[in-house]
Amino acid sequence: MLRASIPSPPESWQVINLGQVLRDLGADWATFNLSIHAYALCILAGIFAGLIITNRRLVARGAEPWVVLDVALLAIPFGIIGGRAYHVLTHPADYFAGQDILRVFYIWEGGMAIFGALILGGVGAYVGARLVGMRFWAFADAIAPGLLVAQAIGRFGNWFNRELFGTPTDLPWGLEIESTNPAFPIGLAEGTLFHPTFLYEAVWNVTGAVLLIWVGRKVTLQWGKQFGLYLMWYGVGRIATETIRLDPSETILGIRVNVWGAVIAILIGLAIIAIQNRRHPGLETSVYRPGKEWTPDSAKEPSNTYSKEELENPKTSQRKRKGTTKS
Repeated sequence: MLRASIPSPPESWQVINLGQVLRDLGADWATFNLSIHAYALCILAGIFAGLIITNRRLVARGAEPWVVLDVALLAIPFGIIGGRAYHVLTHPADYFAGQDILRVFYIWEGGMAIFGALILGGVGAYVGARLVGMRFWAFADAIAPGLLVAQAIGRFGNWFNRELFGTPTDLPWGLEIESTNPAFPIGLAEGTLFHPTFLYEAVWNVTGAVLLIWVGRKVTLQWGKQFGLYLMWYGVGRIATETIRLDPSETILGIRVNVWGAVIAILIGLAIIAIQNRRHPGLETSVYRPGKEWTPDSAKEPSNTYSKEELENPKTSQRKRKGTTKS
């Protein structure tokens, strides 16, 4: 009887030649060769899903539709830089031990750390939220479930890259890894199955997103408290998956760096909830800062029709319209 398992995708799936795909479909005009990495597609798909969820949540609270894009213009680039920098700095042997230093920028090979993305991405989100007049903590609460969904989708990039798997397992859902994979542990028999940590984290994150939305409907979690709950949920799950991963990692006191990062995330989440409960016991009346509120009427262009009074006194009406435009 064949043993159940999860196959790894073929190596050819890691890079998709868009031009070749179109030519195979009969598009002879597609003479170009544009390579797209599956890892990058997973990251982009996660970002797209996260933006849709966040937009719906912000609009439900009275925000301007798609104002999330204005904040994301800063948050996403900052997050990508922070995620890559954190990974590189916590895996120095992979980049600074005689290797090509340019590999630091090869994001498509994998290596994006969520903790670094949260740190710098949070800076970008804070600046972006200030520029659009939004409360930072309101934005953080709105994006929390979307972050978990984005992370869940992004984890499938590790599956395509056949990386970051866990210890050997006899479970039916063990992940198949070919023995020629550089990450395959020396001494293990060919056909050994491994814990699919990418799948564990994806399921944990989607479950967390559903839980955050459900709890947010049952209990009022504002002023950053829902984001604090996100940090705690993700931190707990990350500790569980990190402790069974086989990929090399820097350690502090014998504990993997990302486990420490997860513990810090949990503590920060607890601190946010405790501090904000004390500082803001009341409701958050708007996602916007006082005086920066958005209303549908404020998005309308000035009317091009004229009243009877304006037609009879054109100079006065012209001054009024100029004043309105300036405001």
